[in-house]
Amino acid sequence: MPEVLTVDAAGFRFIKGVFQYSGGVASEAGHEIRRARFIRPVPLAEGFAAIEKHLKSLDRPLSAFCACELRSPAPFTEAEFAAFNRLYVGTLERWGVLLDGVNPVARTNICPELDKPAGPSFYAFSYTVPSQGRARGSFVAAGSGEAPEGKGSYRDHAIRLGDRSPEGLREKARWVLGEMERRMSALGFDWSHATGTHLYTVFDVHPFLQEEIVGRGATPAGLTWHFARPPVRDLDFEMDVRGVPHELVLG
Repeated sequence: MPEVLTVDAAGFRFIKGVFQYSGGVASEAGHEIRRARFIRPVPLAEGFAAIEKHLKSLDRPLSAFCACELRSPAPFTEAEFAAFNRLYVGTLERWGVLLDGVNPVARTNICPELDKPAGPSFYAFSYTVPSQGRARGSFVAAGSGEAPEGKGSYRDHAIRLGDRSPEGLREKARWVLGEMERRMSALGFDWSHATGTHLYTVFDVHPFLQEEIVGRGATPAGLTWHFARPPVRDLDFEMDVRGVPHELVLG
């Protein structure tokens, strides 16, 4: 079972993951997670500044920043991805968000096939606020492609590497859906709690959409399919899932 830690000052718990992001976050008693999406992706530095301004306007600490969704112009090589992650985590370090050196912030980072951003950008972010009397908790499970994380190389551990056949994609999907379930379970949730299930691939999922995704119960609020690729070359299929009571769009 994954290790789950708590950011007491911000009112959320998280799955300890790799250095660049956690496996997911969930609200603690007395708090809820809200999501804000930019109307258009905002370049990384500007996005961090906008997030800081938004949190200050709500009188929330920077540690309330608990999850984000990024957009990048093209999949990274493994070395490029490592360099980008060091840059991204550097801001979290300056913000004092890391918990004893552990990154609590969940993340999805994908690459649109069309209408690409000029550089890595923020698409959306999530944060905690005091709850409005809701008993039901909220959560965000970080995005995952079809390879275990923290192994040193995605390519060396990818499910059905390079296989974009219907059966190859089906096996990739099964692994990713299982990872979403593992993350939700560690946080105390399941598909029935989801308010948003998201799929990121440029390949055809219709041959197994009904059986593997809808039939599994993964779409209680429908399925949002982004025509996009995972952030690392050679990966083909990514998903994330969340259950939050309040979302807004920032102009």
